[in-house]
Amino acid sequence: MLDTVIIILLIISIALLAVLLVKVFMKKDSPKDNGEDIRRSVSSAFLETSPHMLGALKENNSAFLEKIETEIKHSKDTLDSFSRVLSEKLDDMNKTVDKNLSELRRENSEKLENIQKTVDEKLDKTLSTRLKDSFENVIKQIGEVNKTIGEIKGLANDVGSLNRVLSNVKTKGIVGEVILGNIISEILARNQYDENVVTKKGSADPVEFAIKMPGKDDGYVYLPIDSKFPLETYYKIKDAIDNCDKDALTEAKKELRQKLKTYAKDIAKKYIDPPNTTDFGIMFLPIEGLYIEAIDMGLFEEFQREFKISIAGPSTLTALLNSLQMGFKSLEIQKHSSEVFTLLSAVKTEFEKFAGVLQKAQKKVDEASNEISTLVGTRTNAINRKLKNINYISDEESKSVLELNDDE
Repeated sequence: MLDTVIIILLIISIALLAVLLVKVFMKKDSPKDNGEDIRRSVSSAFLETSPHMLGALKENNSAFLEKIETEIKHSKDTLDSFSRVLSEKLDDMNKTVDKNLSELRRENSEKLENIQKTVDEKLDKTLSTRLKDSFENVIKQIGEVNKTIGEIKGLANDVGSLNRVLSNVKTKGIVGEVILGNIISEILARNQYDENVVTKKGSADPVEFAIKMPGKDDGYVYLPIDSKFPLETYYKIKDAIDNCDKDALTEAKKELRQKLKTYAKDIAKKYIDPPNTTDFGIMFLPIEGLYIEAIDMGLFEEFQREFKISIAGPSTLTALLNSLQMGFKSLEIQKHSSEVFTLLSAVKTEFEKFAGVLQKAQKKVDEASNEISTLVGTRTNAINRKLKNINYISDEESKSVLELNDDE
């Protein structure tokens, strides 16, 4: 519609220009008044055409407005129709969505119920199995605990019996002697020590163990070792420490010192007899705790100084015996070193003889090899010259002539 109005205005403008041009050409003869006439002509033409233009514009505007109103009304009807259709579509869509959502909720609810049911069943089964296993393990462990308690009771009875046995002085001495014998027998050879041997001339008291130390002229001297086991006094010290009883501890240590001092003096008097024995002896304490108590009281230095007696526990005696064993081996090597040298000299002499015989044998072998080489070279060439004019025959014919078998 707007394009039509524009076209109409252009046509009117062109018509006005054409009228003006005609009037200008008709008044060329009066140049003075030409400008004024042109203006009057334009004004007159404009006034003449203005009503027509306004009328045309009004008519066109009215038609344009009517057209616009018609288009607006049509658009409104179209929008109303579209809105109505859209509303219906949205209602249908909402119904479809609600239906789908309801169906989805129902399916999810069913699936969740099935999952919950499956989980509950598995949980019940797993829980039941684990509870059953746990109860079985608990029952089994309770049985093992009861068994252990029974063993502990038996052990307590055994400990009580052992305490009753060890309360006897004779029995304690036997236990200490057994421990000492086990340590010595594990480290030294049987010919390196003696048991229950009298080491002092004119004495009738045998020492429990005596180590044979190397002496003069391939002889030996004894190192006496005797075990002592003041177990009751040691228990008094332990009880006093556990009860935090200072007075009882002092009294128990005093008693232990006196007993060990008596033992050391007794060993020195009965078993040490240089030069038949070493000028010192060893007092063996079978328990490490007892040995440590003696060391803490300074008895090691005191007994060495006064009685030439060394105190040893299981670990220190083991280290001492290992050192002695190494010394014994070194002495044995030194003792037999001359014999080894003599043996090597004899081997050297015999090897020189063997080398001479071997050289002679090699010479004989070389001579035999030279004779074989001469025989093979000279004799073979002579025979080949004699047989040069003889023709070859096949293998089968040669075997037949020489009467040879295939195996040959």
